[in-house]
Amino acid sequence: MKKVLAVVLAGGEGKRLSVLAHDRAKPAVPFGGKYRIIDFVLSNCINSGINTVAVIPQYNPRSLARHIGVGKPWDLDRVAGGITLLYPFVSTNGEMHWYKGTANAVYHNLQFITDSRVDEVLVLSGDHVYTMHYEEMIKFHRQQGAAITIGVTEVPWYETNRFGIMLLDGNKKVVAFEEKPSQPKSNLASMGIYVFNKDILFNVLEEAHQRGLQDFGSEVIPDAIDRYQIYGYKYEGYWRDVGTVEAYWQANMDLVVDLPPFNLYDPESGVKTLSVDMPPVKVGPRAQINRSLVSNGCIINGSVVSSVLSPHVYVEEGAHVIDSIIFHDTTIAQGAVVQRSIIDKECYIGSGCWIGCGEDYTPNKDEPDYLNSGITVIGIAARLPQGLRVGRNCKIDPGVKESDFSTLSIPSGSSVGGKEVLRA
Repeated sequence: MKKVLAVVLAGGEGKRLSVLAHDRAKPAVPFGGKYRIIDFVLSNCINSGINTVAVIPQYNPRSLARHIGVGKPWDLDRVAGGITLLYPFVSTNGEMHWYKGTANAVYHNLQFITDSRVDEVLVLSGDHVYTMHYEEMIKFHRQQGAAITIGVTEVPWYETNRFGIMLLDGNKKVVAFEEKPSQPKSNLASMGIYVFNKDILFNVLEEAHQRGLQDFGSEVIPDAIDRYQIYGYKYEGYWRDVGTVEAYWQANMDLVVDLPPFNLYDPESGVKTLSVDMPPVKVGPRAQINRSLVSNGCIINGSVVSSVLSPHVYVEEGAHVIDSIIFHDTTIAQGAVVQRSIIDKECYIGSGCWIGCGEDYTPNKDEPDYLNSGITVIGIAARLPQGLRVGRNCKIDPGVKESDFSTLSIPSGSSVGGKEVLRA
């Protein structure tokens, strides 16, 4: 795989993840307790023998850049090859190259691709959760004599309106593309994984630039179908686009079932991340933990059921965490209940709070398209006063303090604002 360059698109704003992506890029959002979303694609690259990787960030890149560093956890801290972050830049003529879409982001970095001296370019999304050996897809690409190969996977028919849907012929050639169809002819969704012959990529992107086409999935690929030999490589394993609050929550919950469809404990998964030394989990005498992932540094004196806890979470005695995701350095105080919620880093949930209470599923007034499935989200460094009751589909902004609450009852579908913080 020495003649392959992987380009990871990691600039997405992540609006559909609500406050979880408020001050961080979507690929930098924690996942599965100890990981970040981008860990999966970076691990896939090195596990596939691809050791030249370019990451293209844009939106709030600070935490993403800090996490990646020089690429050491993924063995990408190399003199030859290794990992490179390609930020938006000002050219010598003073033009600001702010990326306007996925294809536009790669277009503005064609010189880097030229300098890399590769034959094929593997374009990847940095915000999907899966493990995959890309060398099998590249082998398929070469055997078919393809100009472009697209990774595809079957999705439930009722979800086809969320994806770009591909129609393949008997030889696995792509013959049609439908963007989020209402009446699909196939349930093969594009995974946002593309293999390009380098010269084809240059041609496609030059043509796209001249015509004002900015995005691979919705514009560039559909436009190229009639002009290039494009094939679909079918992937059979677990793959999730975790770009919405509900999809993100569900993918985490997939990890805690008895026989998880995505098994992080399989030696073949090989997911690597930046690890911080912390003491082992400490479980108190009256603690109860059931079907959960609990990371190092956690202290559990209450109960944790069907939940995912990041490092250094403290669940005090009499507190209950149910069907929830708790990020780093958060405290759930005595007697509090957290149910079907996602709580960001460095939060404090006061004693006797009940987060995610009641049976009212009114969508959030500010984000009805994103917060409508009963999941409540709490932003980074929020502090909730004791005795607070928060309904479903609620949003608590980053940095909210006890004094920001004028009432101890927050109805379902409500939002609470406060001072923003800049840590992610």
